[in-house]
Amino acid sequence: MAQGQLPTTPHDRNEILKACQALFAPGQVAELRALDAVTKEWRRPHTVSGYFDDWDKLAAAALGIRARGIYVTLNPVNPALLARALNRLRDINSGDPATGDGDIVARRWLPIDCDPVRPTGISATAAEHDLALARAREIRDYLGTRGWPEPLLADSGNGAHLLYRVDLPADDGGLVAGALAALAFRFTDALVIVDEKNFNPGRIWKLYGTVAAKGDHTPERPHRLSRLVEGA
Repeated sequence: MAQGQLPTTPHDRNEILKACQALFAPGQVAELRALDAVTKEWRRPHTVSGYFDDWDKLAAAALGIRARGIYVTLNPVNPALLARALNRLRDINSGDPATGDGDIVARRWLPIDCDPVRPTGISATAAEHDLALARAREIRDYLGTRGWPEPLLADSGNGAHLLYRVDLPADDGGLVAGALAALAFRFTDALVIVDEKNFNPGRIWKLYGTVAAKGDHTPERPHRLSRLVEGA
């Protein structure tokens, strides 16, 4: 990642802590993972990862990263993995282990990602960003008429997220995959894609309060802070 591609907007500690409190149960273990990261210790872009059950330490670690994207595991991770990197970050390469589906102990979220259609590897325009948020609200309202509870609504920086609380085993027999496929069939169009690939339990997800930094920051396609919008 070239210098011009690094985030120009700072991360927000309060928003990160707000996200952790909304997404994670007390004592839950989550992996923090950043792609194309630059840190004080290592200026060459690389991947960093760590396992956390202390949200203050997770926030402090995230604040020290500049990266294309900073993510967390949504679903609770096997606590044994704390021994890989206990409330700290480590530099990893393609041969180092990260959280797999078999490391998830249960499902706590059904995640819906609305992403505006645009060329790969760049940030969204304001109009594209607004379309994704509007589509997420449309999905929320549609599911609400069918008895679904109120979700978390989040701004991913380029698109929009809905997060519905669930209580399912890690191997859910395809329930989440089926729900996402049905929503994608109904709500994906030429302007906004509803991602149906976010069904696996070990999926990483944007850490709200951090900056989405795809491509260079330009006036038309700026880097933006991700954040929880409603429901937290």
